Amino acid sequence: MILDKRKAKGLSRIGSRAAYGMTLFDLAPDYDDLIVVTADTSTSAGLDRFRKTYPEKYLDVGIAEQNAMGIAAGLASEGMTVALSTFAPFQTMRCCEQIKVNLGYMGHKVLFTGLASGVVLGTLGYTHCCIEDLAIMRAIPNITVISPADCGETAKAVEAALNHHQSVYLRLTGGSPNPPVYTEDYDFEIGKAVHLREGTDVGIIATGTMVHPALKAAEILAEDGIEATVINMHTIKPIDEQAIKDLCTSTKMLATVEEHTLMGGLGSAVAEVKAPLQHAPPQIMMGITDSYAKAGDYTDILAHYGLTAEGIAGKIKRSYQKL
Repeated sequence: MILDKRKAKGLSRIGSRAAYGMTLFDLAPDYDDLIVVTADTSTSAGLDRFRKTYPEKYLDVGIAEQNAMGIAAGLASEGMTVALSTFAPFQTMRCCEQIKVNLGYMGHKVLFTGLASGVVLGTLGYTHCCIEDLAIMRAIPNITVISPADCGETAKAVEAALNHHQSVYLRLTGGSPNPPVYTEDYDFEIGKAVHLREGTDVGIIATGTMVHPALKAAEILAEDGIEATVINMHTIKPIDEQAIKDLCTSTKMLATVEEHTLMGGLGSAVAEVKAPLQHAPPQIMMGITDSYAKAGDYTDILAHYGLTAEGIAGKIKRSYQKL
């Protein structure tokens, strides 16, 4: 998929969930064997147009997520290209055993997408938020884990995942509109981080919708004389180890930013790469602490956990000044 300013703006306006459905619609003519499976998320996943145009390629099993995963794996076992979607907590935790056995262990290939991950559905409470999925999916062998930075990257990730050699968990965060990180085309490669800004003081590694505020935080830090490299780590597994190792030699401190619990997510993955290295710089982790906050508006919850440009910059500055 070629990304330009017009397409980036249009996708940003509709949000990552609709961008997922629109991308599948655009790609459908290229995949005779494509089957889209959903668990009652036709509208939520932007699939209505696909459903109406390609009814023979569309299967809605209703609110039966575990069945959906089993059906998706069965179709994949018969050689079909399968894309499955439902809301992130149900996609990952309710279907965890099916993912482990049918995808991880048996090796059937499915693109399974977690809609509205993170805390964007905070007004519905933490039954509908998902701050645990990266940790869970990282722990299952033979599962690739991707968290796109914006809607344009969501489209690129969908296309890449359909052609990937193993199952992909696609974690979609943010609402609509969703601020664009990219307004022109770039190379998207699974497992390869993207450098967005260069600096020699701090290396900021962000994923999902935290990439945008991380870039803004770098601008704030620059006003105080702290220059930051900003990396979009869209693939959490397999993580780009070389990008992390390079940061360890080119910057004085690392900071990871994620809309996920601090346990087992991006920060942990980066720390696992750093652990064997000699003279690695210190690392601070920003994300959701080990708690469930009160239900609330998306922006309020992010602010509560310091996941705003100002909050990110403030924590980095305080930590950097202690070096």
